[in-house]
Amino acid sequence: MTAGRRSAVGLTRDAGWQIGVSKTVDHPVEDVWSFVTSPEGIAIWLGDGVSVLSEPGEGYETADGVRGETRSYRELDRLRLTWQPPGWRHDTTLQLTVSSAGAGRARLGVHQERLANAEEREQQRTHWRGVVNALVKALNETQSS
Repeated sequence: MTAGRRSAVGLTRDAGWQIGVSKTVDHPVEDVWSFVTSPEGIAIWLGDGVSVLSEPGEGYETADGVRGETRSYRELDRLRLTWQPPGWRHDTTLQLTVSSAGAGRARLGVHQERLANAEEREQQRTHWRGVVNALVKALNETQSS
């Protein structure tokens, strides 16, 4: 690779601009998965007005107008869907994952690809960091009560 030919951070050859955010939590995978696929969890990461989207091809639209459809659903592992907020001319691919991070711990991850440009990538990084933090806070509150 020559100077000046380095690829930009977050730009991939096949998926365009992408972002990933994750956090490790002191809860087992089953508890984290249960929460993020519950109505309360879905309202935090996807939006109000939708329920678990387990069937590929199943469409959704949140109360805020975010819309898309399920691409894949693997229990206790990952949910992959298209995601397009109002005002965007393109959809993106969003993946929510829950994986083991050791005994009684889980890693919660959000990955979004097919973003339009570096600016949209940065906007979405800020958005998903806030979402993951809100999920962890709500999960901790739910589990401690």
